[in-house]
Amino acid sequence: MKGVSDVDIAIVGAGLAGGALAAALSGRGLRLALIESRPLTAPELPLQRELDAFDSRVSALNPESVSLLQRLEAWQSVEQYRCCAYHHMTVWDAEGTGQIEFDAADVDHSALGYIVENRAVISGLIARLQDAGDLRVVAPGKLAAVAIEDDTVNLQLEDGDTLRARLLVAADGALSSVRSLLQFRTREWDYGHRALVATVETGRPHGNTAWQRFLPSGPLAFLPLPGENGRHFCSIVWSLRDSLADEVLALDDTAFCDRLEEAFEQRLGRVVGASPRAAFPLRQRHAVDYIRPRVALVGDAAHTIHPLAGQGINLGFKDVSVLAEEVLAAHGRGVDPGDLAVLRRYQRRRKGENLLMMGAMDTFKRLFEQESLPLRWLRSAGMNAVHRAGPLKQEIMRRAMGLGV
Repeated sequence: MKGVSDVDIAIVGAGLAGGALAAALSGRGLRLALIESRPLTAPELPLQRELDAFDSRVSALNPESVSLLQRLEAWQSVEQYRCCAYHHMTVWDAEGTGQIEFDAADVDHSALGYIVENRAVISGLIARLQDAGDLRVVAPGKLAAVAIEDDTVNLQLEDGDTLRARLLVAADGALSSVRSLLQFRTREWDYGHRALVATVETGRPHGNTAWQRFLPSGPLAFLPLPGENGRHFCSIVWSLRDSLADEVLALDDTAFCDRLEEAFEQRLGRVVGASPRAAFPLRQRHAVDYIRPRVALVGDAAHTIHPLAGQGINLGFKDVSVLAEEVLAAHGRGVDPGDLAVLRRYQRRRKGENLLMMGAMDTFKRLFEQESLPLRWLRSAGMNAVHRAGPLKQEIMRRAMGLGV
């Protein structure tokens, strides 16, 4: 006979957001459950620096996200493994003369952010959670049904077990099963683009700079990775129209490197090698509500954003930080963590900021797709004006870095 277990908070999804939330809530007097569809084992972290030894899934963590991981005691292992701080960012328009430069020194900070392999962060979070006595890990485990009652959420697992929680948090990604089972409404649309990702080796050093060129077909980013022995590596994210993505994915290594060189104007010299390529569809998605009684959505379960500014995971980590703060404050007052007033405070603090960032990224994406001469001139003039406008540029940088906002 299958059992019934009671917890205070059940988190579905043990990725970046779910793992961080579990770590943030652990050790604070709450009974936690973490449900993940795959076995919860630390990923392998190869030490060699070769094209096929880097994780193709990387994140550009801003200082605020790094600070969160430091508080969760998950950052030290990432640093000990490998990451790459970037101090400078160069953005330019392929169809005009516009260019803007950002430098960490302009806001008296050591780095604009850090390029990290996702698996390294996952490994650090799993290590942090291994000895958590207040955490029940259900992995592999999948939800079959969810039912909300007055004071509990009943989670029926596919193996027949039942979890009863006072709060259910969906951190299970863009295709969230929790969001689907509970029929949260979303506003969403396809961009008609795919993001092609790969690791490449360049002839010249990246200079700890994040590079982004806006092409009519979509933005192309070169993100710095740690190299050694005179070899230089970058992770690329290339947004391409669906038809063009098929064409580029079909190229062999030599032809792909030649095509990439041309698209990037050889800013880092020759592209001398590339790992196998992968691509995933780009879709804008935002939940109309992040909450309902006893349920909250965080990270990609609540919102997905175009990757052109690398802000998706930073928004997700901010969701985690704010939800943990509200839940722990309520717990300290003896208030039920699933109380609707607690969840409303979380939504109020996060929804507006997420919408603002998503709207800005969507506007940039659409603006740089326009090829009419007047719009190209306005783009270039605007970029150059922002580059010269010190206070405005500093405010943009501070917001992207999560400093004082």
